[in-house]
Amino acid sequence: MNELILFPISEYWWLYLAFIGFVALMLALDLGVFHKDAHEVSFKEAATWSVAWVSLALIFNYGFYQYALWKFPMDPRLAQIPDFNAIASAERVALEFLTGFVVEKSLAVDNIFVFVIVFAFFGIPAKYQHRVLFWGIIGAVFFRAIFIGVGSVLMQYKAIVIFFGALLILTGIKIFFAPQKPIDPGKNPLIKWLKRSLPVTDKIHGDKFFIKQDGKRYITPLFLALIFIELSDIIFAIDSVPAIFALSSEPLIVFTSNIFAILGLRAMYFLLAGVVDKFYLLKYALGVVLVFVGLKMAWLNQAFGGKFPISWSLIIITTIIGTGIAASLLRKKPESVLPA
Repeated sequence: MNELILFPISEYWWLYLAFIGFVALMLALDLGVFHKDAHEVSFKEAATWSVAWVSLALIFNYGFYQYALWKFPMDPRLAQIPDFNAIASAERVALEFLTGFVVEKSLAVDNIFVFVIVFAFFGIPAKYQHRVLFWGIIGAVFFRAIFIGVGSVLMQYKAIVIFFGALLILTGIKIFFAPQKPIDPGKNPLIKWLKRSLPVTDKIHGDKFFIKQDGKRYITPLFLALIFIELSDIIFAIDSVPAIFALSSEPLIVFTSNIFAILGLRAMYFLLAGVVDKFYLLKYALGVVLVFVGLKMAWLNQAFGGKFPISWSLIIITTIIGTGIAASLLRKKPESVLPA
């Protein structure tokens, strides 16, 4: 697909570097200042950080919009396009960022379910969970950058676009009909291989991933939890990255919206971990969202002359997610009936 890229990396590489520098600075402040000492993250602290990350994303998007308004009229490439509307294009990229951020933030709820199970399985105390998630987020940023870079190349081919669109549709449908299997980290092949191949201690040793005893280095449960979280994020990225490419063909927008959503994932976990089970209908709403973005990628964009209106996408997606949340709160989760 040969859609015009408004922010080609060859010209806007400095913007990528500036954003990566900002992310590195925020992560350094997070671990080195605000969470220097291991402690259990309270609901108030998690709520404050959640508001902070969402606010930073919205401020970035506003600045991104203002920059586009200023830059587009001066871009010689865009000046050669007949009927190019700089204002409408700036509004579109800002809406694409916002929609991508909302979708990634919503899909991240699945990650929270995994975090709860993994921390319970490995017996990670609450005060050390932030450290595990911090390094998990760094790994997620690294792998997402790779996936988005590869995706920006692959999405130029119509057959690949249709393939990923169909994959998203099938994934969304699967949520409705496939039986949900409980996650068991102990049966994960990688975790089993690590336990067989490397010396692993069953005890928690503070916030350490590795310890040294009797001249021998051991892996702690914190490291095993980190590995499982990284692996699960890679699996989730197979859905989430194509989903945002369905909303925007701009790698810069896909990258920044994805990373902003990931940066707020730790705070969202500590905010929702105790109540996430109440949103039991949200997974079905996310299934509908995946079907919609899959249709948008494989068919709707072409049906609407190359680009399904992003404002419509934002309204449809937020309505679906809002309905899933409201339905979960209004209708109590049915109790499982145990045989007598």
